[in-house]
Amino acid sequence: MYRADLTNDEFLEIDWAMFGELCRALALKVARDYEPEVVIGIARAGVIPGAVIASILRTDFYSLKISRGDDDDDPVRARPEILTAAPPQAEGRRVLIVDEITTSGATMRLALAAVRDVHPEEIRTATSFARTTGYQPDYSALTMDANVIFPWDRKVFEDDELIVNPRYADVIDD
Repeated sequence: MYRADLTNDEFLEIDWAMFGELCRALALKVARDYEPEVVIGIARAGVIPGAVIASILRTDFYSLKISRGDDDDDPVRARPEILTAAPPQAEGRRVLIVDEITTSGATMRLALAAVRDVHPEEIRTATSFARTTGYQPDYSALTMDANVIFPWDRKVFEDDELIVNPRYADVIDD
């Protein structure tokens, strides 16, 4: 497992090419050790690496929507909640749950509980990025403590215009 020497007050901006390579590396790690029959991406952002990994592994893909709520002061600390049921197609099958990043693990634990409710044969977890402390997924492409700026989150729509995400305005040059 590769560990980057970045602290949680630093930012790592990744582009689409790097994201693709991370997905490929993560899919290879999974394929060497596990044969999932179903990949479940945690919506919203976890569906992006989840769909790519499912495509590489040539397996079925589904999503599970979990929301972080509306804590505008600190969205990372907002309490997550399940918004959709786990896909019933996971019953009796080997499942891989994918998210883009783990921090506290609260979202992944909710996803695990939801998927267990449909009685899969086995469940494992994977993320593009994992923190060096806290919840550790079964598989991750990169482990570090920096704040990650994903290519799909770099710019957002505001007043019908694509602008640098206000969360990153101080760290991204337009």
